[in-house]
Amino acid sequence: MISVAEARARILSAFAPLPAETVALPDALGRVLAEPVVARLTQPPFHASSMDGWAVRSADIAAATADAPVSLRRIGESSAGHAFGGGVGPGEAVRIFTGAPLPDGADAVVMQEDCSADDATVRVGRAVPAGRFVRQAGFDFALGQELLPKGRRLTARDIALAAGGNVPWLSVHRRPRIAILATGDEIALPGDPLGPSQIVSTNALGLCALVAAQGGLAHNLGVAKDTPDSVAAMAKGAAGCDLLVTTGGASHGDYDFVRDVLADRGVSLEVQTVAMRPGKALMFGRAGGVPLLGLPGNPVSTGVTAVLFLRPVLRLLQGLPPEDDRPPLRARLTVALRANDRREEYLRATLAAGPDGVLTVTPFARQDSAITSLYARADCLIPRPPNADPEPAGALVGVLPLTDGALSI
Repeated sequence: MISVAEARARILSAFAPLPAETVALPDALGRVLAEPVVARLTQPPFHASSMDGWAVRSADIAAATADAPVSLRRIGESSAGHAFGGGVGPGEAVRIFTGAPLPDGADAVVMQEDCSADDATVRVGRAVPAGRFVRQAGFDFALGQELLPKGRRLTARDIALAAGGNVPWLSVHRRPRIAILATGDEIALPGDPLGPSQIVSTNALGLCALVAAQGGLAHNLGVAKDTPDSVAAMAKGAAGCDLLVTTGGASHGDYDFVRDVLADRGVSLEVQTVAMRPGKALMFGRAGGVPLLGLPGNPVSTGVTAVLFLRPVLRLLQGLPPEDDRPPLRARLTVALRANDRREEYLRATLAAGPDGVLTVTPFARQDSAITSLYARADCLIPRPPNADPEPAGALVGVLPLTDGALSI
């Protein structure tokens, strides 16, 4: 057996970011930039008002007070999309609305609440300095400025920013195409009739959802029977994909054929077993030009190993660092942990806010790798190194969140 760290290193070394493709801005949510987004205009492109009021020359109203307002001649109006065509001279004012271009000659805006007006005259009851309530041209960004860096996963806010920069097309990494193949005579698809010795397949659909949530394209190949011919035939459906992920069949039992099928096809496995719990039966190699990641069949083992090994591969293929770059998260144990054995352990747990504001973490009392109901409730994993000492309640421990912001808005 090899360590989790060594297994991850071997697996990740087989992958590189996928090539770039160009997509329309409306289709770019969740994609990862292969090139920076650069502004194609200056925003705002002109000096603009940030308030409804009156565009004035600040020097004209320097002495204005509520008790002694300054009267200016009203000469026009500037609204969003309809700029005033002339200029503001001494003793003049232009009615202006939020977002409208500031007329030439004006250098400030007085709020409408500080003014009164009729059809010909504006009475200004407060002095304002030059620049008050004016957004300077380029206040947000300038032509040629980098708005979004290469390697960023695009959120809804990023889409809006790129639109503001007048960028209709983006260069992004191609989505990873991941083939998913479940194996086992004992599993049936949800909704299908169940035989007396069968259970419902959960792994493939869960993996497809994880791939989609991480920005990939999942291809569910179905369920292969426990025969070498069935496994080999259905694995051919992974042609053209960037990775084939199998569940089950990776152990050494009489009916675990995935490993044997690979051996018959001359595949050299770089990873065969990993010193971890859950998930010891994990393998990685290359099948017919397509890398293969074989995950264990127990559903929680599948989920945990997918988080530890498949998720980093999906990130790397899209041009992201394999690990989320957020600071490591630590939480206070609510219960004591026993000493660990020689395998690295990943305890399923829930997070909560403690009375002092510090996060608390509670591992489930039952950690069996077949209890999917508890795994669905888990917020995080508590990694425990091999031969770890007991941890008392109240100790701070590192936790691995089961979300990484892939679907951030």
